[in-house]
Amino acid sequence: MAIYRRLRNRPLAETAHLIAAYELTLRALHLVDRSDQLTTMITDKVIEIGATGLKDPAEISKRAVELLTVN
Repeated sequence: MAIYRRLRNRPLAETAHLIAAYELTLRALHLVDRSDQLTTMITDKVIEIGATGLKDPAEISKRAVELLTVN
């Protein structure tokens, strides 16, 4: 649940797309254990991609999965 801790002080309107992208990415990577340290890496990638201005959760997730599976 790394993303919830990182975004807890921001308004939901600013972070809902990031949370949705995070959840989509976890599902795409078949991660069930939310305490897995890999979720921290996923959080970092989702926030990094979202910082580019991208708002579509599906596209953010797609890019995160590509970056995490290639590296």
